[in-house]
Amino acid sequence: MLYAARYPERLSRPALITATPWALGLPATAEQRLAAARLREPEPWFSQGFPAFEAWLSGTGDFDPVFVPSFYGRWDDTAQAHADREEDEANDDAADVYGAAGACDPAGTRAALAGVTAPVLVLAGAVDGGPSPALARRAADAFRAAEFVVQPGAGHYPWLDDPVWFTRRVAAFVS
Repeated sequence: MLYAARYPERLSRPALITATPWALGLPATAEQRLAAARLREPEPWFSQGFPAFEAWLSGTGDFDPVFVPSFYGRWDDTAQAHADREEDEANDDAADVYGAAGACDPAGTRAALAGVTAPVLVLAGAVDGGPSPALARRAADAFRAAEFVVQPGAGHYPWLDDPVWFTRRVAAFVS
C-alpha cells in the first residue's frame, strides 16, 4: 500500500494478498484474531492452542507454537513445513520498524490511494484474523478500482491452503 501510494504510475495490476492495512492505520485487533481462531474450534489443536493464543494477544503470555495452526486454513504437512521455516525466513526487526508508532501517515496514505487508477486485487482468507475479511474489505475501500475476494477456508497463507483456487484467482486478475 505504501508503494502504491508513493508510485502509482508504476502499477498495472497489483495484488494485495492477506495484507494487513497498517499503512491505513488499521491493524488487526486481538478481537478480530480471536474471532477468526474461534471459527476453528472443532480442530484438534484448538483446545490447547486457543487459550495460549488468547494469553499472547492479551499480553499475559508468550508466543507459543501451539497456536500456530490458527494462522493456516488447514494444518497439514505443507502448513507445518511452512511454519517450521518461519523463523529463518521472517525479519522481525524490519517488521517492528514497519509497524512502529508513527511509521506511517494513514491519512496521507489513504488520500494517495484514492488516486490510484490501476485495478487492485485485495484477497483475504475466510478464516484469517490478520487481516480478517472485514478488515481486508476496509483496505479495498481505500482504492478507486479494487476487486475484493475472500478465499474460502483459507487462513493467512492462502497459496498453501488451496493452491489451485489461489493460483486460478490471482492469475485471472493479473492476466
